[in-house]
Amino acid sequence: MDLTNTEEIPGKKITAFYGVVSGSTVRTKHAGRDIMASLKNIFGGELKGYTELLQESRDEAIERMKSQAKQLGANAVVNVRFSTSSVAAGAAEIYVYGTAVSVE
Repeated sequence: MDLTNTEEIPGKKITAFYGVVSGSTVRTKHAGRDIMASLKNIFGGELKGYTELLQESRDEAIERMKSQAKQLGANAVVNVRFSTSSVAAGAAEIYVYGTAVSVE
């Protein structure tokens, strides 16, 4: 399935629109990752545990959006956007959405 943050896919023609599709996941911090993050706050550097957590969250949200698009009969999602929000102390939602289309 093609995904793009643009309104069109170069070289392909949109033949059908199916509407907005989305996927989300809510994740909390992991105690082990928090300990390492605390140490990094002292010494500096990338918080790799959080980077991995965010990448896993984005991947899961994308898969859910793609699944919804496939159920509608789409083979692409255009104008893809991400959003994040805090839903509770230590928990955040990753939300992805776009327009499901068929292209040829």
